[in-house]
Amino acid sequence: MQRPSWDEYFMQITELVASRSTCMRRQVGAILVKDKNILATGYNGVPSGITHCDVTGCLRDQLKVPSGERHELCRGLHAEQNAIIQAARHGINIDGSILYCTDSPCIICSKMLINAGVEGVVFLRGYPDSLSLQMLEEAGIEYQQYSAGEDV
Repeated sequence: MQRPSWDEYFMQITELVASRSTCMRRQVGAILVKDKNILATGYNGVPSGITHCDVTGCLRDQLKVPSGERHELCRGLHAEQNAIIQAARHGINIDGSILYCTDSPCIICSKMLINAGVEGVVFLRGYPDSLSLQMLEEAGIEYQQYSAGEDV
């Protein structure tokens, strides 16, 4: 039996983390990795102690907001944001880390990743936000869409 590559292994964990999501539209997971060690994880959902959208209803669906637009009209945080917050709460330095994520980051998350010192982004699926990837590129952050069986 052949062992999965590190990238495949981390993407599998990212998908498992996404399964914890409480978002009604899209389950997203993210992990921050440095030197083959997982530093922090995050999934999209409402802040701690806040009623989940499966109870309140999805505000974005109610307002018919398309994916990739008007991020402020959501009760939840993105997976990348929650991973950064988890690291900060536990005093973990994520400078020089790589983000593995089920979906490419939005512009808000990309700006946070740039300022947090993340060096690379590996994602499974694209997200309708081209400015996000343009800013990562301008900041010198390597990004790549992962395909199973392909080492990044």
